Amino acid sequence: MSDQDFNEKNVETLETKCSNCGAILNFAPGTNHLKCQYCDAENEIFTENAQPVEELDFDKYIADHVHAEDMMQVATVKCSNCGASSTFQPNIVSDNCAFCGSPIVVSSGTTNSVIKPMSMLPFKITQNEAYDGFRKWMKKLWFAPSALKKFVTQPDKLKGMYIPFWTYDSDTYSRYTGARGTHYYVTETYTENGQTKTRQVQKTRWTPVSGSVNHFFDDVLIVASNSLPRKYVDKLEPWDFENLASFDERFLSGFRTETYQIGLKDGFDLAKKVMESTIRNLITRDIGGDEQRIYSVNTQYSNITFKHLLLPLWISAYRFKKKVYRFLVNGRTGEVQGERPYSFWKIFFFVLAILGVIAGLLWVFGAFE
Repeated sequence: MSDQDFNEKNVETLETKCSNCGAILNFAPGTNHLKCQYCDAENEIFTENAQPVEELDFDKYIADHVHAEDMMQVATVKCSNCGASSTFQPNIVSDNCAFCGSPIVVSSGTTNSVIKPMSMLPFKITQNEAYDGFRKWMKKLWFAPSALKKFVTQPDKLKGMYIPFWTYDSDTYSRYTGARGTHYYVTETYTENGQTKTRQVQKTRWTPVSGSVNHFFDDVLIVASNSLPRKYVDKLEPWDFENLASFDERFLSGFRTETYQIGLKDGFDLAKKVMESTIRNLITRDIGGDEQRIYSVNTQYSNITFKHLLLPLWISAYRFKKKVYRFLVNGRTGEVQGERPYSFWKIFFFVLAILGVIAGLLWVFGAFE
């Protein structure tokens, strides 16, 4: 990638004008070319000379030893309602925020210096394919408001967004203290119905233990956005990282891109929480015995590397009773996840119907007594 400033205008002027009719070319999901939406002309994106995706040294970046070629300037528009910062096409002067549905007037934006994405997964699922999956998912939702079903009839409500992520690699060395529980049984005498009986009762003998475990973590994935419900983003996995491509601005043409809200260091703090679960499982196995207690864990992280990458999501936001519900579609696999509202009246009448059936059955059985 060149060292020129990166912003929406640069994206749109980098080999994105149609040589046939002069219109803007957009990236066509599932292909390796840009396509004109007016005359169907195609412009191939050649990636034979793309550089391999490399891990960068985490400690050097934290120490502010960042090379200029690893940074870029990005122009963004911030939503005043939810705070999400994303890029817009140069010809767009107003639109709705993909994250909360609020209207945005692009009167002015801000330019920030951020770490360049090093790799990405281009869109593979088209808007129509995402819409079909979204509609099927909606049909499975019980007690959804009728307004939501009308909302689903509008494919253009799904916005293509490249979302920022961090991945972290790290060696870990964890020292721990705890206790190993070993089961043993004692004979207990008790009285039941005037008779004396015995039974075996399980007891646990606890032994103090300490030790250490080592583990290498590879590509711990952390979404670098606060604009999306994290638990639903996590459920969009797995991603086909074996198909990662080097970052190329042309893949962004026709789509929005969110800049990261969670910085490199804060992202690693979140990655530590993900690693913690695995480390505690390793410690539990290392303690052994029938039961385990972990009193303390001290983990050292070394050889930390990271990648900044963009992953494709189709996103839609729906407002119901002043609350925002977000729906997400994996732009590679079509996996659908999201929040959903419930209709109070549909649930109310459903409960009334059940009570009516029960009352009818009681009346029928009572008539035959």
